[in-house]
Amino acid sequence: MAVFADTFFYLALLNPLDADHARVRAESRSRRGLVVTTHWVLMEVADAFARPAYRSKFVALLKQLDADPTSKLIPADEALFRRGVELYEARPDKDWPLTDCVSFVVMEEEQISEALTADVHFEQAGFVALLRSA
Repeated sequence: MAVFADTFFYLALLNPLDADHARVRAESRSRRGLVVTTHWVLMEVADAFARPAYRSKFVALLKQLDADPTSKLIPADEALFRRGVELYEARPDKDWPLTDCVSFVVMEEEQISEALTADVHFEQAGFVALLRSA
């Protein structure tokens, strides 16, 4: 079964000082099946690792994802961006970032119900946030 990987997952995975690093790393090692993410999620990860000392971590992650047959990267394109904006506009009652709205659209289109995240927005949108603390 496919899962969606959110920014939370990759930030915790790459940063050994992150409070969720050990838990996310264990999840990553035990995970079987397709892991889907978007270029928008990866843009957020790259932005978080923009300092020169950390850039190589993001570059290594991207190379690993590109080479991994169990990873699927959804490219940034105009049509998907517009569908994300439509959801963003349709839910003025939520404080969902546009990146999350694009992620929700992808999850619907890919028929994915679970996300590697602790972000409550995914639960608000009707998905399972696998890394939320009980």
